[in-house]
Amino acid sequence: MVRIGIDVGGTNLVAGVVDGQNRILSRARVRAASCPTPEETVAALVRISGEALQGAGVSREEVSSVGIGIPGMVDDLAGVAVKAANAPFDHTPVRALFQALWDVPVYLENDACCAVLGEGVAGCGRESDFFMMFTLGTGVGGSYLQRTGNGIHLQGTEMGHMVLRAGGYPCPCGRRGCWEQYSSATALKRQTREVMNLHPESSMWPLCNWDLTKVSGKTAFIAMRQGDETATRLTDRYLSDLADGLANAVNIFSPDMICLGGGVANEREEDLLLPLQRLLDERTHARQSGQHTRLVKAQLGNDAGIVGAALLELPRV
Repeated sequence: MVRIGIDVGGTNLVAGVVDGQNRILSRARVRAASCPTPEETVAALVRISGEALQGAGVSREEVSSVGIGIPGMVDDLAGVAVKAANAPFDHTPVRALFQALWDVPVYLENDACCAVLGEGVAGCGRESDFFMMFTLGTGVGGSYLQRTGNGIHLQGTEMGHMVLRAGGYPCPCGRRGCWEQYSSATALKRQTREVMNLHPESSMWPLCNWDLTKVSGKTAFIAMRQGDETATRLTDRYLSDLADGLANAVNIFSPDMICLGGGVANEREEDLLLPLQRLLDERTHARQSGQHTRLVKAQLGNDAGIVGAALLELPRV
């Protein structure tokens, strides 16, 4: 038997056929913009599931379940997507709509929880009893996984919206100074542009061909490695802000491990994980007791959400 995992993203809807060893056998996708209504979106999820099955040479009868990761609030018991920021769901009965087209067991979960489940079962958190995952992307997405005697407990968090600096940068959530306004990939790009405008001599300018629209999350790190002092100050400040938020997470939850995902997490270990680990060890209250939270890089990349969604039928508490 195989499972289907679906990642509902703001840009693409992606379905993958996942085997018993948590390998993705085949994928199919469609642009989210081509499905403007809830009904069209769910119909597209059924369609790309069938396309992925065809690509893997698997029949519908061999599918034990379908899991769907949704970027927002879900009620799996009712099979409803309560609210999704980047999908046309508002108290939408996703399970019923899906099963009207294909009668198969369907599970729903927040997409961040799907990612942490994928990493927890098939990625960096396989050996951890309690670990957190933060994705540094448009915002800062967070979730955690805890293994118990009854199964697996998943929980999404909104730690990206804890205030790091009172009265700081405005956040789309309505508050000011949220952590994600300083530690997301979006924040890093904004800070890079701001610093470049103040320092026309910086080597960050030729890296993006003197065009601020071409600034990426890598620009400052590349210039830092080239010895640019402005970029070095910028990346140091970025890592400090990121470490402050992670230290808050450790002080609240005491996880064994924190897994970092998203494009920023792909920076070289000596430029990101190692300095960040040093800062974290200095700033967590647990340092006084000898407890240690290890930082690691996500292993599954963009596949984490698909694999995790496919695993939603696992026992959970």
